Amino acid sequence: MVIQWNVTLPELTGDAERKAYLYLPECCQRDPELRLPVLYMFDGHNVFFDSHATYGKSWGMKDYLDRTGLPLIVAAVECNHSPDNGRLSEYSPFDFQEAGLGRIKGRGKATMEWMVNTFKPYVDANFPTLPDRAHTFIAGSSMGGLMSLYAVTAYNAVFSRAACLSPSVWCSPGRLDKLLKEAPLEPGTVIYLDYGSRELQNHPGMVQRFGKVASRLMERGAYVEARIVPDGEHCEASWEKQIPFFMETLFYGLA
Repeated sequence: MVIQWNVTLPELTGDAERKAYLYLPECCQRDPELRLPVLYMFDGHNVFFDSHATYGKSWGMKDYLDRTGLPLIVAAVECNHSPDNGRLSEYSPFDFQEAGLGRIKGRGKATMEWMVNTFKPYVDANFPTLPDRAHTFIAGSSMGGLMSLYAVTAYNAVFSRAACLSPSVWCSPGRLDKLLKEAPLEPGTVIYLDYGSRELQNHPGMVQRFGKVASRLMERGAYVEARIVPDGEHCEASWEKQIPFFMETLFYGLA
């Protein structure tokens, strides 16, 4: 089942409420002693229900988890829908310049501080989680994919594994590379990266940038699976098809 409630991010949007979602598998209801890994996700409104999704198509995560019976809790929070580039700002670790939009102030650190210090403790206190680093994952797409990459490196003591789909690595590539070179990574860091072949032309040099990110992470000792998805596009329907691939990576070798 998917539980829903409202949350606020005071440091970012004051008292304005947005929706939080949490998928709790049936096995938890059958066995109250069971404790499970948690996958945190960005763009929570796009994760479970088509009726909530921005463009009318979700990732279909509930259907996938119900069908496979994967022992996993998924916790996700709706993004900032402000027309004043709210999502871009909250989902970027760095300030950046975007054609047609101008200067975007990166507030990704504030977003992650809230997730790590407010949202995760609430989830751990109220649901049957395994709260340790080894069982705490994070995932997202596009700017959410960039944030997942940021989270698993800058907050590596909290998140051991990440799935970064179509990550916006074109955003401040120099500062991103500096982070990937310098962030302390603990042993056992696992990162899934992918990009759709049909979206590569969206930003010049994307193949090179994507390859550089994957190589940098490998140099740092992370376990990396990187894919160019045949005919993959920049949309929820395409990302939904990648769920089996990144789930296998997130769970691979996990005791």
